[in-house]
Amino acid sequence: MRSLPYVVPFAAVITLLAVHPIVPLSPLAEQVVWIVVMTAMLAAVARPALDFRIRNWGGSLLMGVAVFAIWVGPDRIFPGYHGYWMFTNRFTGSVAASLPESSRGDWAVLTLRTLRAAVFVPIAEELFWRGWLMRWIISPHFEDVPLGAWSARAFWIVAALFAVEHGPFWDVGLAAGVLYNWWMVRTKSLGDLILAHGVTNACLSAYVMFAGRWEYW
Repeated sequence: MRSLPYVVPFAAVITLLAVHPIVPLSPLAEQVVWIVVMTAMLAAVARPALDFRIRNWGGSLLMGVAVFAIWVGPDRIFPGYHGYWMFTNRFTGSVAASLPESSRGDWAVLTLRTLRAAVFVPIAEELFWRGWLMRWIISPHFEDVPLGAWSARAFWIVAALFAVEHGPFWDVGLAAGVLYNWWMVRTKSLGDLILAHGVTNACLSAYVMFAGRWEYW
């Protein structure tokens, strides 16, 4: 039961992603459902675990921008990079946009999609990956393990699983997981990780919209 505030929001994210292909919702309705469901999960379940206090504003902002640069860098330098077989195959899936072309000029959809990416996903993922799993791997009595406690085993397992979560972007996902894990060890602050992750996703959302790189969404 002690794990639920950390695990349930992430489970909600995975569930929403899983049902997307099989539930016929309009793009706007889909974003609204995401916002409503995730707000309910955070307010009703995750609230005891939430801590938005920031210890290192400058470092967390820079970390977020750095991870964004790493995320888009390979495809900027080598166009089509994530189309290579190492990244696009039957195991990792393929790079594809999830937002239909008809909604790419709809600012209501884009605003809610950005809110989802830059606010709700970072909170849910940081609660799970670095707020819970990094500690749970050290000890099932995870609440006795301080945030950011060092364990090479926990560090690399979480980084690897974070990479797997991101499918064809597993390589940059691994780099992001390593950097976020390191930042948690350094700051020992859930709030700093949420901020850094949120900045990354906000930058990525802006890049998607203004550069037309919809495959990142």
